[in-house]
Amino acid sequence: MRTCLRTLSAALLALAIAGTTGCEPPPEPPPQGGGVAPAQQGGGAAPDGPPVVAVKIDNAPEGRPPVGVEAADLVYVEPVEGGLSRILAIFSTHKPDVVGPVRSARETDAEILPQYGRPTLAYSGAAPEVLPTIAAAPLTDASDKNVPGAYSRDEARPSPHNLFVNTNRLPPGQPWPGDSRPLIGEALPGGAPTERYEVRYPAASVGFFFNHEDRRWMVSMDGEPYAAVHSGRLGVATVIIQEVRTHESVVRDAAGNASPVAETIGSGPARVLRDGTSVEGTWNRPSPEAPTTYADRAGSPIPVAAGQVWIVLDPK
Repeated sequence: MRTCLRTLSAALLALAIAGTTGCEPPPEPPPQGGGVAPAQQGGGAAPDGPPVVAVKIDNAPEGRPPVGVEAADLVYVEPVEGGLSRILAIFSTHKPDVVGPVRSARETDAEILPQYGRPTLAYSGAAPEVLPTIAAAPLTDASDKNVPGAYSRDEARPSPHNLFVNTNRLPPGQPWPGDSRPLIGEALPGGAPTERYEVRYPAASVGFFFNHEDRRWMVSMDGEPYAAVHSGRLGVATVIIQEVRTHESVVRDAAGNASPVAETIGSGPARVLRDGTSVEGTWNRPSPEAPTTYADRAGSPIPVAAGQVWIVLDPK
């Protein structure tokens, strides 16, 4: 793995957009978008799915292009200190051998993950004030400190944006509870035609435009195409914009910026993008172990399309 990773430097962004890599031969990529298994929201219990691995992935420009994110079932975009964003990728249906670059965990991760049973969380360190929160959460702590043999560095990338995890060396997570998997179904009638949507953070942005030919929402970060090393430009089936409240944690970065904590337990406005339309509604999650559900203004569950789902936490 270390020999291959040396070829995956940020200088290969143009090759990543074209869907090529410098590894010989390149590993066979899994289908883009893990393809979450169907679940029922409010309609009876669904069977549990495969074990869950969550990986905290760098989203700074220096950390791009990422490796393995195209195989995730769910991708969260979270606000972090300095007005930037970071990614929490949830893998179950497919687990690529290598994922990264891996970065540090936040309190937001510990609040999101209990709804997915007891997943394994791969990350690289955390502020001392955050570690007790992670230790108390129902998850398997698979940080680079606890499972050092699962991690290696790509010497061609700048530190700290060069740590990668081999998912085959991580302890297994628990099965994905059936009732926390998104409901897959036909699009709701009455969605508003939508070509583009963007969420802006103080110092970053994530944007989507609908590609009618591929029936996918093409992803941009900070106004630039977002590509993964093995898949090229990412296009996803469904995007959920989840408006959340935030509060400041006691953690601050070297510049004195407070780390925001996104509050994902409770309820608030939501917008679901799929099939070139958007549906406005609400999200609801009454407790840490409860799944997040999404409903339209009439209270009907909003189904997602088959394929990868992105959930953008939008701190209004």
